[in-house]
Amino acid sequence: MPPGRSRFGGPAVSVAVTILRIYPAFAAGYLLSYLVRSVNAVISPELTREFGLASGALGLLTSAYFVTFSALQIPAGILLDRYGPRRVEPVLLVVAAIGCFAFAAADGLVGLTFARALIGAGVAICLMAPLKAIATWFPRDRQASLSGWMMVAGAAGALAATTPVEFALRYVDWRLLFVGIGAFALVSAIAIFATVPDLPRQAEPPSVRAQLDGVRRVFVEPRFWWIVPVGGLGMGSFMAIQGLWSVPWMMEVEGWTRAEAARVLLGMGFSLLAGYLFLGFAATRLARRGIGSSHLYLAGWALHVAAIVAIASRAPAAEFWWCLYGLGAGANILAFTVLNEGFPASLAGRANTAINLAMFGSTFVTQWGIGMAVDAARAAFGWSTAEGLRFAFAVAAALVSATYVWFLAGWRRYAVLQRPAPN
Repeated sequence: MPPGRSRFGGPAVSVAVTILRIYPAFAAGYLLSYLVRSVNAVISPELTREFGLASGALGLLTSAYFVTFSALQIPAGILLDRYGPRRVEPVLLVVAAIGCFAFAAADGLVGLTFARALIGAGVAICLMAPLKAIATWFPRDRQASLSGWMMVAGAAGALAATTPVEFALRYVDWRLLFVGIGAFALVSAIAIFATVPDLPRQAEPPSVRAQLDGVRRVFVEPRFWWIVPVGGLGMGSFMAIQGLWSVPWMMEVEGWTRAEAARVLLGMGFSLLAGYLFLGFAATRLARRGIGSSHLYLAGWALHVAAIVAIASRAPAAEFWWCLYGLGAGANILAFTVLNEGFPASLAGRANTAINLAMFGSTFVTQWGIGMAVDAARAAFGWSTAEGLRFAFAVAAALVSATYVWFLAGWRRYAVLQRPAPN
């Protein structure tokens, strides 16, 4: 970087001022993304009652978000690497706002599903955009901490989707709630366009063919396939459960009220927030002492796997295990950092969206799959909803455990910091 110039291409500024310049707008967008991702868990009783939804239909409706979210990852990664976050994210946030307004106006399952799909498309890069900015503008030893601080905003969105939403529903219906969320999406779009700098202009932007070759380069890298199973299924199942099936489990299996379930979700959200705060404060210091992102990722998912196994087996102290489940999931952000250690910054958008595709594709399959498993168990064996949920959660816990074993098996080969390939 030339003397006297910042990573934004303008006059040099302190790192603190730079972070303060980009963080609030990006944080608002990611808070929104997590809020709309998780809110259906709390409003699911209203949706089920008003529209007469079976478990499979509820799972399909909610997971429509993840279909369009996943479908946009690779093209959005190409756009982010070519045009930058400031030009791409605001456009998609307007789509999210339209989706929220359509959800509020829907009068049936088809309308709800279409609107939910629009919302998923609109928030598809609310994390990828700031991660692209971090990978472009900041040194590697700061990236884990900065990513952790971005995830704090996501955890705040998860918190907002628990007790605050349950409290709001005492005074407004779910339709008016979504009108308010749509308005927030529009404000976030304006804030990003107004405050986030453009990426440095390239004298000769790469061709579409070259950009697609970069996508291929990500997918043929063995390191990518080391991280994808635990990063994809592990985080995908967490988002599916947190975003929908946690409340039905707590009410049907544990016998809690919705208010009690919302309070436990709030505790899980605070635990998730604690994990991100830990990364924000400590990851850079730990990296300088030889404890890298891969070590923290390994430890976080060990907690996560132990927690989902305990939840599925109904171990005592359920509230504790739900909170540990959230704490361990805080390591998910490090999947991007660990993956990017093997790629140049010019591929950061495509590498990040590739693993994000795995995460959200897995979320769609898991979220719909749990509902279908519950319906199938009830039809085939005459089981109750609670028994069907216990079966589905047991399968999810077994699969997540298997992906962690895969991650351990590749540790010696891939955990050592990789030298990024040349641009």
